Amino acid sequence: MTFILVASSFSAYAQNSTERKQLFDFDWKFFLGDTSDAKATDFDDASWRKLDLPHDWSIEGKIQPKNPTKGAGGYFPTGIGWYRKTFQAPDAWKAEKIAIYFEGVYMNSEVFINGKSLGVHPYGYTSFSYDLTPYLNFGKENVIAVRVDNSQQVNSRWYSGSGIYRHVWMMVTNPVHVAQWGAAITTPVVSTKKTTVQVKTLVKNETSSAQNIVVKTLLWNKSSKNAGNGQVQIEIPANSEREISQTITVSNPLLWTPETPYLYQAQIQVLKDKKVLDDTKTNFGIRSIKFTVENGFQLNGKTVKLNGGCVHHDNGCLGSAAFDRAEERKIELLKAGGFNAVRTSHNPPSEAFLDACDRLGLLVMDESFDCWKIGKNGNDYSKYFNQWWQRDLDGMVLRDRNHPSVFMWSIGNEIPERGDHSAIETAKMLVNAIKKIDAVRPITSAIVNNGKDWSKFDTLMAVHDVAGYNYNLHTAPDDHKRVPSRIIVQTESYPKDAFVNWKLVQENNYVIGDFVWTAMDYLGESGIGRWYYSGDVPGEHWEHDFFPYHGAYCGDIDLIGWRKPISHYRSMLYNNNEKLYMAVREPAPEPLEIKETWWSVWPTWESWTWPGFEGKTIQVEVYSKYPKVRLYQNNKLVGELATTRDQQFKATFAISYSEGLIKAVGVENDKEMESIVLQTAGDAAKMKLTADRKEILANGQDLSYITVEITDKDGIFQPNAANRLHFKIEGPGTIAGVANADMKDTDPYVSNTHKAWKGRALVVIRSNHQAGEIKLSVTSNGLEEKSIIVKSTQK
Repeated sequence: MTFILVASSFSAYAQNSTERKQLFDFDWKFFLGDTSDAKATDFDDASWRKLDLPHDWSIEGKIQPKNPTKGAGGYFPTGIGWYRKTFQAPDAWKAEKIAIYFEGVYMNSEVFINGKSLGVHPYGYTSFSYDLTPYLNFGKENVIAVRVDNSQQVNSRWYSGSGIYRHVWMMVTNPVHVAQWGAAITTPVVSTKKTTVQVKTLVKNETSSAQNIVVKTLLWNKSSKNAGNGQVQIEIPANSEREISQTITVSNPLLWTPETPYLYQAQIQVLKDKKVLDDTKTNFGIRSIKFTVENGFQLNGKTVKLNGGCVHHDNGCLGSAAFDRAEERKIELLKAGGFNAVRTSHNPPSEAFLDACDRLGLLVMDESFDCWKIGKNGNDYSKYFNQWWQRDLDGMVLRDRNHPSVFMWSIGNEIPERGDHSAIETAKMLVNAIKKIDAVRPITSAIVNNGKDWSKFDTLMAVHDVAGYNYNLHTAPDDHKRVPSRIIVQTESYPKDAFVNWKLVQENNYVIGDFVWTAMDYLGESGIGRWYYSGDVPGEHWEHDFFPYHGAYCGDIDLIGWRKPISHYRSMLYNNNEKLYMAVREPAPEPLEIKETWWSVWPTWESWTWPGFEGKTIQVEVYSKYPKVRLYQNNKLVGELATTRDQQFKATFAISYSEGLIKAVGVENDKEMESIVLQTAGDAAKMKLTADRKEILANGQDLSYITVEITDKDGIFQPNAANRLHFKIEGPGTIAGVANADMKDTDPYVSNTHKAWKGRALVVIRSNHQAGEIKLSVTSNGLEEKSIIVKSTQK
């Protein structure tokens, strides 16, 4: 089959006028607990905590084995919480339509305006809005109250967080306006010389009389120069809506790819008698996608192999709070890790996440559900599926259809009823619902075998455009003989199988890529990816109690953003920007042995500091895109080994440990091309602080991620340091979170102290609304105090 698409992304933030879309995140009151009176306008919330959104109350709590989320949710607390916000509705709003838009609330939210219930929204991952117009007191104070119920546990197989964890917006529009998610931008024909842009706009007339209007569309390139225009005059009957289609030609377009993520903007205006009634701006990218057995996935006519990673939605020590910068940083880390695609397992992501994927260039498999009618936990989405699937699925596709990064929809993950005929009927129902909105993107879902005859899933897979394989890509060659029309993507794979999966992707055109489980470590699903010592409780799955493990260590990138050795190896397979890397396999403390698990890789570190192992054999791994590598120990040649495809681009040297220096060198035509060094560190003595950004915005939500690295007196990184660190902040900012990458460390993530692990820790600073210098000071017993300054500006 063939699909061609050019898509757009809704510009949710600064590019929309503040009059139409106003950020509603600030000056909320919060209470953890339940009180039925809190919906009332005259309720006294003076004693409630003041806070700004986004907010996740679970991450603020203690990690304890008695918490009802159990290992699945990382042993974090949940419960019921209330939010209230008092605001003025100006008289100028009387002639407008007013709505409140929630990007995401986890979960079972009920929203009240001035004591009136507007509705309940169970699913924690889809966006929703309510019309406030009939209930507002204009020129007076009004109260929004939100009850959030995450007390019904267990409802998630991973950390969900609790609360209003994404943005909230106040939408102020003329009664004649573009509907929410009402713009759909595609291009039926794409070339570098000329592209046809089709803009479909759903316009609502919420007045009691017919309206003669003009719908005007202006296309802008990244330099804010006009790239094309369209205009159509129509009449919309009273209290009705109408879709208008416009076709606009763009000459010499710049095409969107992960390497060149060019964005355009469609400005859609609704005019009456030359007066602008509504004005929206929507970012979009020009690109085509095509899927065939012969050429796999083609982007703008070129075959692209997907080096994909699965991610959950948490932001480490920030919990589920979807700060724009946290979501952007996540995409930066994925790009730096060599990925060109991400799967939003197992739910729709935040708008900021997709905006960052559009802007930075990362392909997205956008996933809707973890289960359908049969659940995996007693209180999961299966309770709501029959009543809510259509609204939630439509909401995902309508909201996300315009993002150029989104190249495929996924309707489910390891659905429990996948072996039954009912799953085929449900899949057809979901596929048909998506196709009514978006007929061009392909649809998949992730299917796992669990010991059954894989061919039994042929009928279910045939409902999808692309077959999603979880941990089953090894059967692809045989499956291709049986079903030659099938296009395959591996939706989940074990990290340790990187090479064999890369090989299957490269050698089979009908296999479009591999998505590893996972790209990043995450909270919940406690114990996945663990390794352990002989004598410990075996296994890794959260169904066993592995407390104090409260997260999964299976990611290529750890919880604080450090790339593990497996990340460098996987990136070398798919990319050419890195050609040499060295790490050391952790030696087992004899007589104990290190035991691996399904999702683990052997613990491997950028370290040549192994006290107690002097004279014992240690294995040094070198990953290389050079034909050969050499290893030197204290400037003496240890040996030379081939690192071609036949050796899986990897060499292992077994050498006797002694303090000093080891150096790996890439060799081509007997010439030493580049080298990498690991050096033994002395005792911990100093700290190095590195901010990912030294200047942030004083908007109350911007973040600076500061990595703390412990070194010896000569500045050599000390990879075994585990010092207790104390953090002090001065100036217009707060500490939003602290962390290390140890999934067994139950220190609070919201604190002013934390231990380092493997020599590193992370502090996240959040701006407030004042400009100035934010100073972070870090102290630790036995280490020199260190500080760093981050500027917060109003620009």
